[in-house]
Amino acid sequence: MSETPTSLLAAVRYFSDPKTCFEAMLKAKWPDGKVVCPKCEGCEVGVIRSRSLLQCKAKDCRKQFSVKVGTIFEDSPLGLDKWFVAVWCIANAKNGISSCELARALEVTQKTAWFMLHRVRLAMKTGTFRKLAGEVEVDETFVGGKARNMHKGQRERKIKGRGSVGKAIVQGLLERGGEVRTKCIANTDDNTLVQNVRDNVESGSHVFTDALPSYYALSFGYFHKWVDHVNRYVVGRVHTNGLENFWSLLKRSLKGTYVAVAPFHLASYVDEQAFRYNQRKMGDGDRFKKVLAGVVGKRLTYRVLTAQDDAGFMGLK
Repeated sequence: MSETPTSLLAAVRYFSDPKTCFEAMLKAKWPDGKVVCPKCEGCEVGVIRSRSLLQCKAKDCRKQFSVKVGTIFEDSPLGLDKWFVAVWCIANAKNGISSCELARALEVTQKTAWFMLHRVRLAMKTGTFRKLAGEVEVDETFVGGKARNMHKGQRERKIKGRGSVGKAIVQGLLERGGEVRTKCIANTDDNTLVQNVRDNVESGSHVFTDALPSYYALSFGYFHKWVDHVNRYVVGRVHTNGLENFWSLLKRSLKGTYVAVAPFHLASYVDEQAFRYNQRKMGDGDRFKKVLAGVVGKRLTYRVLTAQDDAGFMGLK
């Protein structure tokens, strides 16, 4: 896209033309210009611009297909003009955008908007083989309803100790001056926490944590230092304040925008916030292009998305 919009208003106007959306998707899916047929994988593909379709020219194939094929947009009856606005909104809204708000903006149902947002979150999830290095902060947070919002009987039955029982756990690793990585974990045992650090952080790096005993094993292979939050939060360069900042952004989106999240879907919401945090120095247009480049080769059906919804919802008030 040579004329990438820089604001939501400009994006709505720019992508209001279906042909503009078609050209933008062509460049995003095949940046080298070599279009490949999804059926025979042939490279002799023509463009039917009058219908915004592609057609394989191979004699034994002749398949016509859309630019949506092989992306998160596949099988969606909605036009790319609405999809692109949805991508723009979730990529650039600091606290996220609710399905109700998106539904009103795009004139679709809340159910459709919710499904759209989850598909875009899949595109925002990026993987890499690069390990974090230098100074790395490691911390975990608990996500779930606050005790003060529970009925007295429910609170007495569920809340034990410091109230973390029954809550989801997210571990974060922040490379200072770099990116944040997150993972939903089952427990805070040393095997779980330390193994995730070893999988994502280069050996010999400086790792800073709180005084949780589960992290003590990091002394083998890393320059591990910790700060006891009972007494203080910063000792020189030893602190986890960078991750605390990320947790505050995550909790703000969960409490203020999404309100209730199923435990099965929590990882998607965390990935969404991690993407925006890691691309925080980009402009809105560049962040949009980054998400659009991630839609290729990914697919999420409604059946898969709702497969475990009957596990119940976790209130995040």
